[in-house]
Amino acid sequence: MRIVFMGTPEFSVPSLEALLRSDHTVVGVVTQPDRPKGRGHELAASPIKQLAVQHRIPILQPLKMKDPAFLDALASWKPDLIAVTAFGRILPKTILDLPPRGCVNVHASLLPKYRGAGPIQWSIIRGERETGITTMLMDEGMDTGAILLQEKVPITPDDTAGTLSSKLADVGGRLLIDTLARIHNGTVTPQPQDHRQATMAPLLKKEDGLLDWSLPALELANRVRGLSPWPGAYTYLGKDRWVIWKTAVPDRAAAVVPPGTIVDATKEGLVVATGVGVLQIMEFQPANSRRMSVAQYLTGHTLAPGLHLGPPPPTAAS
Repeated sequence: MRIVFMGTPEFSVPSLEALLRSDHTVVGVVTQPDRPKGRGHELAASPIKQLAVQHRIPILQPLKMKDPAFLDALASWKPDLIAVTAFGRILPKTILDLPPRGCVNVHASLLPKYRGAGPIQWSIIRGERETGITTMLMDEGMDTGAILLQEKVPITPDDTAGTLSSKLADVGGRLLIDTLARIHNGTVTPQPQDHRQATMAPLLKKEDGLLDWSLPALELANRVRGLSPWPGAYTYLGKDRWVIWKTAVPDRAAAVVPPGTIVDATKEGLVVATGVGVLQIMEFQPANSRRMSVAQYLTGHTLAPGLHLGPPPPTAAS
Protein backbone atom coordinates (compact mmCIF):
# COMPACT_ATOMS: atom_id res chain seq x y z
CA MET A 1 0.00 0.00 0.00
CA ARG A 2 0.96 3.65 -0.42
CA ILE A 3 1.38 4.96 3.14
CA VAL A 4 1.64 8.47 4.53
CA PHE A 5 3.16 8.44 8.00
CA MET A 6 2.38 11.08 10.63
CA GLY A 7 4.49 11.29 13.78
CA THR A 8 6.79 13.57 15.73
CA PRO A 9 8.73 12.39 18.84
CA GLU A 10 11.20 9.60 19.49
CA PHE A 11 8.28 7.27 20.31
CA SER A 12 7.22 7.45 16.64
CA VAL A 13 10.59 6.38 15.24
CA PRO A 14 10.21 2.56 15.53
CA SER A 15 6.87 2.79 13.69
CA LEU A 16 8.39 4.64 10.74
CA GLU A 17 11.44 2.38 10.75
CA ALA A 18 9.18 -0.68 10.64
CA LEU A 19 7.27 0.81 7.70
CA LEU A 20 10.51 1.49 5.83
CA ARG A 21 11.51 -2.18 6.27
CA SER A 22 8.11 -3.42 5.09
CA ASP A 23 6.69 -4.07 1.63
CA HIS A 24 4.65 -0.86 1.81
CA THR A 25 5.76 2.40 0.19
CA VAL A 26 6.09 5.44 2.43
CA VAL A 27 5.14 8.19 -0.01
CA GLY A 28 5.44 11.03 2.49
CA VAL A 29 5.85 12.05 6.12
CA VAL A 30 3.91 14.67 8.08
CA THR A 31 5.49 15.97 11.28
CA GLN A 32 5.20 19.03 13.47
CA PRO A 33 7.12 22.23 12.64
CA ASP A 34 10.68 22.62 13.91
CA ARG A 35 10.70 23.90 17.51
CA PRO A 36 13.18 26.00 19.52
CA LYS A 37 15.33 23.77 21.68
CA GLY A 38 18.11 24.09 24.24
CA ARG A 39 19.59 27.17 25.85
CA GLY A 40 20.18 28.81 22.50
CA HIS A 41 16.55 28.22 21.44
CA GLU A 42 17.73 27.15 18.01
CA LEU A 43 15.14 25.48 15.77
CA ALA A 44 15.43 21.69 15.93
CA ALA A 45 13.87 19.08 13.67
CA SER A 46 11.73 16.35 15.21
CA PRO A 47 13.16 12.81 15.38
CA ILE A 48 10.72 11.81 12.63
CA LYS A 49 11.85 14.63 10.35
CA GLN A 50 15.47 13.62 10.88
CA LEU A 51 14.66 10.02 9.90
CA ALA A 52 12.65 11.15 6.86
CA VAL A 53 15.50 13.38 5.68
CA GLN A 54 17.92 10.48 6.07
CA HIS A 55 15.74 8.33 3.80
CA ARG A 56 14.91 11.18 1.40
CA ILE A 57 11.18 10.95 2.03
CA PRO A 58 9.03 14.01 1.15
CA ILE A 59 8.05 15.97 4.28
CA LEU A 60 5.18 18.29 5.19
CA GLN A 61 5.18 20.37 8.41
CA PRO A 62 1.85 22.20 8.54
CA LEU A 63 1.21 24.99 11.02
CA LYS A 64 -2.53 24.39 10.66
CA MET A 65 -4.12 21.07 9.80
CA LYS A 66 -6.83 22.70 7.69
CA ASP A 67 -4.45 24.82 5.60
CA PRO A 68 -5.58 24.37 1.96
CA ALA A 69 -2.02 24.22 0.60
CA PHE A 70 -1.17 21.43 3.06
CA LEU A 71 -4.34 19.48 2.27
CA ASP A 72 -3.66 19.75 -1.47
CA ALA A 73 -0.08 18.51 -1.03
CA LEU A 74 -1.25 15.65 1.18
CA ALA A 75 -3.90 14.60 -1.34
CA SER A 76 -1.33 14.72 -4.16
CA TRP A 77 0.53 11.84 -2.46
CA LYS A 78 -2.56 9.63 -3.09
CA PRO A 79 -2.17 7.51 0.07
CA ASP A 80 -4.07 4.24 0.42
CA LEU A 81 -3.76 4.61 4.19
CA ILE A 82 -2.41 7.11 6.72
CA ALA A 83 -0.51 5.66 9.70
CA VAL A 84 -0.25 7.85 12.81
CA THR A 85 2.01 7.38 15.84
CA ALA A 86 2.23 10.22 18.41
CA PHE A 87 1.77 12.96 15.83
CA GLY A 88 0.50 15.37 18.47
CA ARG A 89 -2.31 17.03 16.50
CA ILE A 90 -6.01 16.26 15.98
CA LEU A 91 -6.80 15.21 12.41
CA PRO A 92 -9.82 16.97 10.84
CA LYS A 93 -12.48 14.98 9.01
CA THR A 94 -11.02 16.14 5.66
CA ILE A 95 -7.87 14.12 6.38
CA LEU A 96 -9.66 11.18 8.01
CA ASP A 97 -11.76 10.76 4.86
CA LEU A 98 -8.83 11.10 2.42
CA PRO A 99 -7.28 7.61 2.27
CA PRO A 100 -9.59 4.80 1.05
CA ARG A 101 -8.23 2.38 3.70
CA GLY A 102 -8.61 4.95 6.49
CA CYS A 103 -6.27 6.35 9.13
CA VAL A 104 -4.68 3.92 11.60
CA ASN A 105 -3.38 5.15 14.94
CA VAL A 106 -0.80 3.47 17.21
CA HIS A 107 -1.79 4.31 20.80
CA ALA A 108 0.24 3.47 23.91
CA SER A 109 -2.49 1.97 26.09
CA LEU A 110 -5.06 -0.81 26.12
CA LEU A 111 -7.98 1.28 24.94
CA PRO A 112 -10.52 2.36 26.07
CA LYS A 113 -8.30 2.91 29.13
CA TYR A 114 -6.01 5.96 29.12
CA ARG A 115 -7.23 7.95 26.15
CA GLY A 116 -5.27 11.14 25.57
CA ALA A 117 -1.75 12.49 25.32
CA GLY A 118 -0.16 10.93 28.45
CA PRO A 119 -1.12 7.23 28.55
CA ILE A 120 2.33 5.93 29.46
CA GLN A 121 2.84 8.33 32.37
CA TRP A 122 -0.64 7.87 33.80
CA SER A 123 -0.54 4.07 33.63
CA ILE A 124 2.48 4.14 35.96
CA ILE A 125 1.13 6.95 38.16
CA ARG A 126 -2.09 4.98 38.68
CA GLY A 127 -0.18 1.86 39.70
CA GLU A 128 -1.12 -0.33 36.73
CA ARG A 129 0.75 -3.62 36.37
CA GLU A 130 0.24 -3.87 32.63
CA THR A 131 -0.44 -1.65 29.67
CA GLY A 132 0.08 -2.19 25.96
CA ILE A 133 -0.37 -0.98 22.42
CA THR A 134 -3.65 -0.54 20.58
CA THR A 135 -4.00 0.02 16.86
CA MET A 136 -7.31 1.58 15.89
CA LEU A 137 -9.19 3.15 13.02
CA MET A 138 -9.26 6.87 13.72
CA ASP A 139 -12.46 8.88 13.95
CA GLU A 140 -13.13 12.47 15.00
CA GLY A 141 -13.01 11.69 18.73
CA MET A 142 -10.03 11.57 21.10
CA ASP A 143 -8.84 7.95 20.77
CA THR A 144 -12.42 6.73 20.39
CA GLY A 145 -12.08 4.78 17.12
CA ALA A 146 -12.69 1.08 16.59
CA ILE A 147 -9.94 -1.23 17.86
CA LEU A 148 -7.98 -3.29 15.33
CA LEU A 149 -5.27 -5.10 17.32
CA GLN A 150 -3.91 -4.99 20.88
CA GLU A 151 -0.81 -6.37 22.59
CA LYS A 152 -0.25 -6.33 26.35
CA VAL A 153 3.04 -5.21 27.92
CA PRO A 154 3.82 -5.72 31.64
CA ILE A 155 4.85 -2.76 33.77
CA THR A 156 7.74 -3.76 36.05
CA PRO A 157 8.30 -2.19 39.50
CA ASP A 158 11.42 -0.47 38.14
CA ASP A 159 9.83 0.94 34.99
CA THR A 160 9.76 4.68 34.49
CA ALA A 161 7.82 6.51 31.80
CA GLY A 162 11.08 6.62 29.87
CA THR A 163 11.87 2.90 29.98
CA LEU A 164 8.26 1.88 29.38
CA SER A 165 8.01 4.26 26.43
CA SER A 166 10.96 2.53 24.74
CA LYS A 167 9.37 -0.90 25.19
CA LEU A 168 5.99 0.26 23.91
CA ALA A 169 7.49 2.09 20.93
CA ASP A 170 9.09 -1.13 19.69
CA VAL A 171 5.87 -3.08 20.17
CA GLY A 172 4.00 -0.30 18.38
CA GLY A 173 6.16 -0.60 15.27
CA ARG A 174 5.68 -4.34 15.09
CA LEU A 175 1.93 -4.20 15.73
CA LEU A 176 1.50 -1.49 13.10
CA ILE A 177 2.97 -3.73 10.41
CA ASP A 178 0.81 -6.66 11.56
CA THR A 179 -2.25 -4.41 11.45
CA LEU A 180 -1.50 -3.16 7.94
CA ALA A 181 -1.00 -6.72 6.70
CA ARG A 182 -4.38 -7.74 8.08
CA ILE A 183 -6.07 -4.67 6.62
CA HIS A 184 -4.50 -5.42 3.25
CA ASN A 185 -5.69 -9.04 3.18
CA GLY A 186 -9.02 -8.38 4.92
CA THR A 187 -8.43 -10.50 8.04
CA VAL A 188 -9.07 -7.89 10.74
CA THR A 189 -12.48 -6.82 12.02
CA PRO A 190 -12.67 -3.42 13.76
CA GLN A 191 -14.21 -3.73 17.23
CA PRO A 192 -16.07 -0.70 18.68
CA GLN A 193 -14.77 0.49 22.03
CA ASP A 194 -16.86 0.18 25.19
CA HIS A 195 -16.99 3.89 25.98
CA ARG A 196 -18.33 3.15 29.49
CA GLN A 197 -14.91 1.74 30.39
CA ALA A 198 -12.97 4.75 29.13
CA THR A 199 -10.46 6.61 31.30
CA MET A 200 -8.47 9.70 30.38
CA ALA A 201 -4.74 10.43 30.34
CA PRO A 202 -4.40 14.19 29.90
CA LEU A 203 -1.18 15.88 28.90
CA LEU A 204 1.06 16.51 31.91
CA LYS A 205 2.35 19.97 32.76
CA LYS A 206 5.48 20.98 34.66
CA GLU A 207 3.47 21.91 37.73
CA ASP A 208 2.08 18.35 37.88
CA GLY A 209 5.51 17.27 39.11
CA LEU A 210 5.16 18.91 42.56
CA LEU A 211 4.89 16.12 45.13
CA ASP A 212 2.11 16.17 47.71
CA TRP A 213 3.61 14.47 50.76
CA SER A 214 0.16 13.86 52.27
CA LEU A 215 -0.34 11.11 49.68
CA PRO A 216 0.55 7.48 50.56
CA ALA A 217 4.17 6.47 50.02
CA LEU A 218 3.29 3.97 47.26
CA GLU A 219 1.37 6.62 45.29
CA LEU A 220 4.32 8.98 45.57
CA ALA A 221 6.75 6.29 44.38
CA ASN A 222 4.53 5.57 41.37
CA ARG A 223 4.30 9.28 40.64
CA VAL A 224 8.09 9.66 40.66
CA ARG A 225 8.41 6.79 38.16
CA GLY A 226 5.58 8.06 35.98
CA LEU A 227 7.00 11.57 35.81
CA SER A 228 10.51 10.44 34.82
CA PRO A 229 12.09 11.77 32.65
CA TRP A 230 9.49 14.51 32.05
CA PRO A 231 8.22 16.67 33.66
CA GLY A 232 10.10 15.23 36.64
CA ALA A 233 8.83 14.90 40.21
CA TYR A 234 10.04 17.65 42.50
CA THR A 235 9.79 19.11 45.98
CA TYR A 236 11.41 21.92 47.93
CA LEU A 237 13.69 22.19 50.93
CA GLY A 238 13.01 25.79 51.84
CA LYS A 239 13.55 27.71 48.61
CA ASP A 240 15.74 25.02 47.05
CA ARG A 241 14.04 22.89 44.40
CA TRP A 242 14.87 19.18 44.40
CA VAL A 243 14.05 16.91 41.46
CA ILE A 244 13.37 13.38 42.74
CA TRP A 245 14.56 10.62 40.40
CA LYS A 246 14.52 7.32 42.28
CA THR A 247 12.64 6.20 45.36
CA ALA A 248 11.60 3.07 47.23
CA VAL A 249 8.92 2.21 49.78
CA PRO A 250 10.77 0.61 52.72
CA ASP A 251 9.08 -1.87 55.02
CA ARG A 252 9.25 0.11 58.22
CA ALA A 253 6.85 1.71 60.63
CA ALA A 254 5.37 5.08 59.75
CA ALA A 255 6.80 8.07 61.58
CA VAL A 256 4.54 10.12 63.85
CA VAL A 257 5.54 13.41 62.27
CA PRO A 258 3.94 15.66 59.65
CA PRO A 259 4.13 14.42 56.04
CA GLY A 260 7.23 15.73 54.27
CA THR A 261 9.43 15.50 57.35
CA ILE A 262 12.86 13.86 56.87
CA VAL A 263 13.01 11.18 59.58
CA ASP A 264 16.32 9.58 58.63
CA ALA A 265 19.30 10.49 56.44
CA THR A 266 21.85 7.78 55.62
CA LYS A 267 23.90 6.71 52.61
CA GLU A 268 21.06 4.34 51.69
CA GLY A 269 18.70 7.28 51.27
CA LEU A 270 16.51 9.92 52.85
CA VAL A 271 13.48 8.55 54.64
CA VAL A 272 10.55 10.95 54.42
CA ALA A 273 7.21 10.74 56.21
CA THR A 274 4.14 10.60 53.95
CA GLY A 275 0.38 10.41 54.42
CA VAL A 276 0.66 6.62 54.71
CA GLY A 277 4.05 5.04 55.42
CA VAL A 278 7.46 6.47 54.52
CA LEU A 279 9.25 7.06 51.21
CA GLN A 280 12.97 6.54 50.73
CA ILE A 281 14.63 8.97 48.32
CA MET A 282 17.64 7.27 46.72
CA GLU A 283 18.56 9.58 43.81
CA PHE A 284 17.76 13.24 43.38
CA GLN A 285 18.98 16.44 41.80
CA PRO A 286 19.54 19.29 44.26
CA ALA A 287 19.07 22.90 43.19
CA ASN A 288 21.74 24.06 40.70
CA SER A 289 23.42 20.67 40.65
CA ARG A 290 23.46 17.34 38.81
CA ARG A 291 21.59 14.13 39.45
CA MET A 292 23.25 12.11 42.21
CA SER A 293 22.71 9.48 44.84
CA VAL A 294 21.96 10.53 48.40
CA ALA A 295 25.26 8.92 49.42
CA GLN A 296 27.13 11.25 47.03
CA TYR A 297 25.25 14.27 48.36
CA LEU A 298 25.97 13.43 51.99
CA THR A 299 29.74 13.40 51.41
CA GLY A 300 29.64 17.19 51.24
CA HIS A 301 26.35 18.13 52.93
CA THR A 302 24.49 17.46 56.13
CA LEU A 303 20.78 16.72 56.28
CA ALA A 304 19.45 16.45 59.81
CA PRO A 305 16.24 14.57 60.62
CA GLY A 306 13.42 17.02 61.25
CA LEU A 307 13.91 19.09 58.09
CA HIS A 308 10.74 19.47 56.08
CA LEU A 309 10.12 18.97 52.35
CA GLY A 310 7.14 20.55 50.66
CA PRO A 311 5.97 23.34 48.37
CA PRO A 312 8.07 26.49 48.10
CA PRO A 313 7.52 29.12 50.79
CA PRO A 314 5.13 31.88 49.75
CA THR A 315 6.80 34.97 48.36
CA ALA A 316 6.23 38.28 50.10
CA ALA A 317 3.67 40.53 48.39
CA SER A 318 5.30 43.40 46.56
